[in-house]
Amino acid sequence: MLIDKFNMKNKSYIGLSFIILIFGIYAIPKIVDKLKGNDLFEMGPAPSFVLKDQNNKTISNANYAGKVYVVEFFFTTCPSICPIMNKNMVGLQNDFFGNPNFGIASISINPENDTPEVLKAHAEKIGANSPNWHFLTGDKKYIYQIANKGFNLYAGENSKANGGFEHSGLFALIDKHGKIRCRKDAQDNPIPYYDGLDKKGVQQIKEDINKLLEE
Repeated sequence: MLIDKFNMKNKSYIGLSFIILIFGIYAIPKIVDKLKGNDLFEMGPAPSFVLKDQNNKTISNANYAGKVYVVEFFFTTCPSICPIMNKNMVGLQNDFFGNPNFGIASISINPENDTPEVLKAHAEKIGANSPNWHFLTGDKKYIYQIANKGFNLYAGENSKANGGFEHSGLFALIDKHGKIRCRKDAQDNPIPYYDGLDKKGVQQIKEDINKLLEE
C-alpha cells in the first residue's frame, strides 16, 4: 500500500515536471521575444529601392542592411508639413547620433528640383549631419511607385496644393532585417506608421527604435 502511494506520488511529480518542461519550451522563447522588442508587429518587407543621395552616391536598401532606419517622403520647397517632419527627424538623428546601426532615408517627391546638390544644401541647412542619413532623389515615377505601392504612403502632384505636391506626414520604421515594424492599437490591429508631425508619434517611434536596436 505504501509502495503504491509512493509510486503514485512519484508519477505526480514526473507529470508535473513534464508540464513545467513543456511550458518552459514554449513560454520562455515568447518571454525572450517580448524583451527583445518582438511585440512590435511585422508588416512585411520594405520595398527595395536604388536612388542617388546628397553626395551623388548610389544608395539602395542594401545600404541599410543590419540597420534600424526611418523613412520619410518630403520635398525641399515644401511650405507646410515638411519643415516639421525634418525638425522631428533631426531630433531622432540627435537621439541616436553615433550609433552605426541607426539610419534615416528622406526621399524627395520633387526630384526634378531636388537634385543631389539641392539636397546637400538642404541637409546642411537643417543640421542633418549623420553619415547614415541619406537624402534621396531619382526618377519621379519610380519614387512615386516606392511611396504609393511600396510603402503605401501617399505622394502625388497637385497644382492646387500648397507647394504643388501632396504627401503623407508619416514615418515608416524598418528593422535590421528590412521588415516594416509597428505598434498595435487597443483592438490588436496594427498601426502601420508613426505620425511624424505629432510629439506623441515621434516619442513612440523613438521608443520603438530602441527596442529594435536591441534585437
